[in-house]
Amino acid sequence: MEPVDFDEAETYEPEDGWRRVSLAGSEKFTFEWFEKPPGHSSPMHDHENEQVCLVLKGELTIYTDDDEVTLGQYDSVWLDAWESHRVENTGDELAIGLDVFAPGRGFDFWTDREE
Repeated sequence: MEPVDFDEAETYEPEDGWRRVSLAGSEKFTFEWFEKPPGHSSPMHDHENEQVCLVLKGELTIYTDDDEVTLGQYDSVWLDAWESHRVENTGDELAIGLDVFAPGRGFDFWTDREE
């Protein structure tokens, strides 16, 4: 067993107000808690990992090349590996979510990116 204390977990803040916290996981899957301020969007991106995004609070709109969906509290969406997407807080309050990635990944996905 490998517990992770939220207050001591590895944290990454790619932009002001956009915070990600690495929760328990493995090479097979990882969990990342995140918060996004109103109006914030991640850049359009893709990755080798399948992804499930679960909204815990607020509203998030997920955009792909072909579609978009707005999720409210406890709604979720699955994204296939290499499916281009971005996630935007289209609500007027802080959005909090949980991402699950399979296979697992670390914050190096963001820190090693070329813009």
